[in-house]
Amino acid sequence: MKAQQIAPDIIDTYLVAVTGFNSGGGGNAWPQWQYNYPDGGVITVFSNDVAAMGAVPMFTLFQMPSLRGGDVTVINDAPFMAAYWAQVKLMYQKIAETGRPTLVNLEPDFWGFAEGSAPGGDPAKLPARVSTVPECASLPNTAVGVVGCLLKLGRTYAPKARMGFPPSMWYGNPDATGSFMAKLGADKADFIVAQTSDRDAGCFEVPTPVDECAGRGTGPFYLDENNVTTPNFNQSLDQWKTLRSHLGNLPILFWQTPMGVPSTTPGGTPKHYRDNHVQYMLTHPTQYTGNGVFALVFSPGGATSADITNDGGQFARLFKAYLANPAPFPP
Repeated sequence: MKAQQIAPDIIDTYLVAVTGFNSGGGGNAWPQWQYNYPDGGVITVFSNDVAAMGAVPMFTLFQMPSLRGGDVTVINDAPFMAAYWAQVKLMYQKIAETGRPTLVNLEPDFWGFAEGSAPGGDPAKLPARVSTVPECASLPNTAVGVVGCLLKLGRTYAPKARMGFPPSMWYGNPDATGSFMAKLGADKADFIVAQTSDRDAGCFEVPTPVDECAGRGTGPFYLDENNVTTPNFNQSLDQWKTLRSHLGNLPILFWQTPMGVPSTTPGGTPKHYRDNHVQYMLTHPTQYTGNGVFALVFSPGGATSADITNDGGQFARLFKAYLANPAPFPP
């Protein structure tokens, strides 16, 4: 970023896995990542590094898949949840120690699995271990209580933190997903995390997608920047506007926004798959602020995704142009 003179407002990183339950392998859980610091030192180091760049730190908590990815019954596993809650509390305590405003994205994908698993679409019917946490003793032992406890611990230990939940638009019905998230209590958060797309569109378009882009259906995947054919950017924003109406019209942060370069030729190659989110979003900022969007967080979502090292300077150029004429957020 420094080499391209990119000075972002927000820099995001993941906090992954629960100590003793890292089913995905890949080493230690996040509290042990900074080996020469006490547990949770990665938050201290990352926050300091981000502050030195003049940005706000953002942490994406991704602990739920540690036991069994995609299995919502993990929230009712007593040993796992005891360790889970201890790390959530540690995260907020370490954030508080920094003394800085911090954004927290709470458990991407999990709420989509919960929506698909809840009997009758009711998260109160998904049992969980919650009341064993002293600060959350009065909350229900359900998925609703999990959301409440994530917020309660944040409000208690990290008052400068701002928290958001990421709905999963997997089921094609923003009304239903918005209603489900409201039943969970996500309307009590500070913002909504909208996952733009976790891969460049072209990665899905090639005849034989790489593993990280396989199994996503037949498309189309590339959004029409003229907003005439389907899918397009207007339709995407309309979906989030609908979902947002169920959550008290909380402000929206678009996250994991792909960084590919536009092309009229479908597909591409690893690190050079086509995509047009950067091009469109940074040249239509008032369309986003006018729909309650307060932040756009761009990042590669996979090992084959484009990033600032291979986008031909696209992001640096468009971000600089945006900063010359930024879009105000409506009052």
